[in-house]
Amino acid sequence: MTDSTTLQVGPFTVAIDSPIDAVHRNIDLHYAGHPPPRQTDFIDFHIAIRSPSLLRRWLRPQIVFSVDGEEPFNPLPRSQAYAQFEWGLNWCISVYMHRYLLIHSATLEKAGKLIVLPGTPGSGKSTLCAALSAHGWRLFSDEIALIDPQSLETFPLPRPINLKNESISVISRFAPGLQFGETVHDTTKGSVAHVSPTHESVARQHETARPAWIIFPKYTPGSSTEFDMTPPNQGLLDLAGNAFNYHVHGSQGFQCLRRLSEEATFARLRYSDLDDVVREIEQRVLVQ
Repeated sequence: MTDSTTLQVGPFTVAIDSPIDAVHRNIDLHYAGHPPPRQTDFIDFHIAIRSPSLLRRWLRPQIVFSVDGEEPFNPLPRSQAYAQFEWGLNWCISVYMHRYLLIHSATLEKAGKLIVLPGTPGSGKSTLCAALSAHGWRLFSDEIALIDPQSLETFPLPRPINLKNESISVISRFAPGLQFGETVHDTTKGSVAHVSPTHESVARQHETARPAWIIFPKYTPGSSTEFDMTPPNQGLLDLAGNAFNYHVHGSQGFQCLRRLSEEATFARLRYSDLDDVVREIEQRVLVQ
């Protein structure tokens, strides 16, 4: 094993430098099918995950995440090194990749229909994303929709799905065929585990699509599945509230959202039963 590896993940090339076995072990697990970058590819992010000092390797071991020499986060326990890589890469994309309109959402495609699932933490979007992935939906992203503001083409970013707390056992029972990584406990988000993207999602990571549906999910324990259509003007406002960099794009960002509100169908979704909600989404989205 070497300390360095380079990944091609959707439109980005990421170099990771770390002496920590768990980082490389999980990258080997979750990114095994990703194609190697070409020697001519520009590296978008140079990431390092290392101990902050020699003493910290042995006394309350910690790690520090850095990108291009900058350290944007406080040190974390060494056990969270791989989780910090995934969280840190999300941060890098949201802060630097302004050539896209970035929406905080899960994004998946099936039969040519791309759905965007914006949601705040606790909305159940990652749980729903994993359930749909297990039912043959191609994973674009669990966290960030990359939308070209001019063409509305959305670029795949097939990375591990980040499940938290009860969602880990829920999805492991619902879809035992998915590939889970190790569970890390006592993070600021609680217990965290990652699910690998499917082989098809990785193999087709350069195939873009335009959003057909934008659905705002909300997990509510014990509720029936409720699928309510949303007026385009309200959908536009809600989508803007889930954009990382809407303000950066200015008028072009507004025009992008306006065109999305004209081309895509908006809805709100309340659910608790995964079998039922997957069936409802497929009946609504794929039959239309």
